[in-house]
Amino acid sequence: MSRRISVSGLGYLGLVHAICLAHEGFEVVGIDIDRHRVDGLRKGRLPFFEPGLEEVFRAARRRITFTHRVADLADCDVHFLCVGTPQSADGRETDTSHVFDAALGLVPYLKPDALVVGKSTVPVGTAALLSTALRQAAGREVRLAWSPEFVRQGRCVHDTLNPDRIVYGTGGSRPQDDVDVLDEIFAPQYSRGTQRLVVDYATAELVKVAANAFLATKISFINAVAELCEQSGADVVALAEAIGMDARIGHQFLSAGLGFGGGCLPKDLAGFQARAEEYGAEPAVTMMRAVEQVNGKARTNVVELALDMCDGDLMGKNITVLGAAFKPHTDDVRESPALDVARICDALGARVTVHDPLAIDNAKKAHPRLRYERDVLRAARGADVVLHLTEWPDYRELDPESLGRVVRRRRIIDGRHGLKPEQWSRAGWSYRAWGRPLASTFFDVDVDAQAWAVGG
Repeated sequence: MSRRISVSGLGYLGLVHAICLAHEGFEVVGIDIDRHRVDGLRKGRLPFFEPGLEEVFRAARRRITFTHRVADLADCDVHFLCVGTPQSADGRETDTSHVFDAALGLVPYLKPDALVVGKSTVPVGTAALLSTALRQAAGREVRLAWSPEFVRQGRCVHDTLNPDRIVYGTGGSRPQDDVDVLDEIFAPQYSRGTQRLVVDYATAELVKVAANAFLATKISFINAVAELCEQSGADVVALAEAIGMDARIGHQFLSAGLGFGGGCLPKDLAGFQARAEEYGAEPAVTMMRAVEQVNGKARTNVVELALDMCDGDLMGKNITVLGAAFKPHTDDVRESPALDVARICDALGARVTVHDPLAIDNAKKAHPRLRYERDVLRAARGADVVLHLTEWPDYRELDPESLGRVVRRRRIIDGRHGLKPEQWSRAGWSYRAWGRPLASTFFDVDVDAQAWAVGG
């Protein structure tokens, strides 16, 4: 393949995208302002864990280089923008300054026919503004397209190589030429059955945030139903299983529990709400506020169960938290519901010890006050209550009897509805989960069928 491609931003999105492009046969230059990250990648060290990334990286090493100098991108034909778009200081708006900085920094080094492609998640209207800014900076039209990402952490490599759809947003004077270039780049994905949709800038920008807003709404819906189940004695897990059998609804993102976290859904939801307010779309604003409210309540529900199990007082109690990552198969702790619950318990006077198969180092940086153990039995030693808060497969495979020998009291709260309650009850544990009955007889529901992929 003849085209040389640059990728700006080497985080979860950009680095996986760059490595997968090299895997597909393109010559790729990855750039990041973090020199430590660039130096590590040059030495073959990945800055985060993502299933399958190490193997693809090793296979693609000879076709990818890393730099922190924009001038090194001068011979590239296509430039992907994958930089971060964090929330603003007030937590409501989306900060697009890194996108503009990265794009405008390319201008002195752009070939006359180069194509810039945004993949970062941005508020609607950003691409049009960026197109104008590029024209003004370059003194000519700069070709710009927008192709949002739809990857999930824990499945980034799979979703990049085998996406369910690819969207192009076009708006310049040569839309068909832009489409032809992108079709060439994504030809391997199309050969594996991926669908393609060509739209305008605004629609492309809204696709990602609207999809995440819908998924967040689905999660909060089942957590709102869990509140009714908690009061009525119904079983939210069995209820979700029955609802999900409806082909119009499906099981994914219909698992009650701690709600959503991570670096995508909370940020995209806030950005979607802020933009809806600007455009005066009040029904969308009202709905998103309710989604956020339910999501926050899902976390405090677990704390309420812990207080109930400990006679209303967590002061001096030993609490073991199983899980620190915001979801399994990643070491990312951004907006982690598990760590949020751990922090609340700590603030209420509990001695909190956290275990996680991968995310302990990142969790320590985020919440140094908490205690951490890399061995699950040591983490549970002397516990007055155990909280299951990230649905790692490791925790489903725990032996309740072995764990019961090291705790002080056999009490467990299943914040993710991922354990088998009858198995723990038979081993003498008091089992609680929000929205599930206290009775020892539970409906026969395969928890493995519940979708764990919460977050972007």
